[in-house]
Amino acid sequence: MVQIKQTPVLKIKHLSKSFGNHVVLQDIGFETWQKDVTCIIGASGSGKSTLLRCINLLETPTSGEIQFHDDSIFSTDFNMNSYRAHVGMVFQSFNLFHNMTVIENCMVAARRVLKIEKEDARSRALKYLTKVGMAPYINAKPAQLSGGQQQRVAIARALAMEPEILLFDEPTSALDPQMVGEVLEVMRNLAQEGLTMIIVTHEMAFAKDVSSRIIFMDNGVIAEDGSPEGLFEHTKNDRTKEFLSRFLNK
Repeated sequence: MVQIKQTPVLKIKHLSKSFGNHVVLQDIGFETWQKDVTCIIGASGSGKSTLLRCINLLETPTSGEIQFHDDSIFSTDFNMNSYRAHVGMVFQSFNLFHNMTVIENCMVAARRVLKIEKEDARSRALKYLTKVGMAPYINAKPAQLSGGQQQRVAIARALAMEPEILLFDEPTSALDPQMVGEVLEVMRNLAQEGLTMIIVTHEMAFAKDVSSRIIFMDNGVIAEDGSPEGLFEHTKNDRTKEFLSRFLNK
């Protein structure tokens, strides 16, 4: 029997990022495999969001390597447009186009980047708006929606690109507490469906429940990396214990 070679979707090796003399990330390394849900936790300023922005090249790493299916994304012949289409991003502040309706927001990238025909893009957008519970609002403008509804539209917009991996940068941090649950429920469903995700979050209960792996960042480095049970229940790292005690009252 021929064995199919298994490779990680994403491999990060010795990644560093500095802004001038300020080192934000130092020697970051981990792998993400298909259907993994990796939650990245840590105090504000620990480099979590910068790491995500380096992964999708909103920021250019100072040094290190990022591989997508074993291909370096920094090689001269790498298809960057294809990479950006396969690696989606959901931001803290939604980043919707306020002059467009909900469904137009979810169609625009598929039309412009993937060159999908208008009716196909509309059908795809409606499919993912239905998945996140926003189909009744397709003709609304973002200003007519709550924060939680806007973030669900932003998730549908990212899903409409049918990415292989989806990055979430603190997707509930800009929401009122009563709206957090509706967004986390959407993300929990996506995890159960097997979508590969890397999630920067302060929602510790959510991270413990849905992640296959948790990375704790501290001062720009990975201080601890392991299973939810190992990190939450059996951590030996004092910095991790101190951080978690603030959230879990342990």
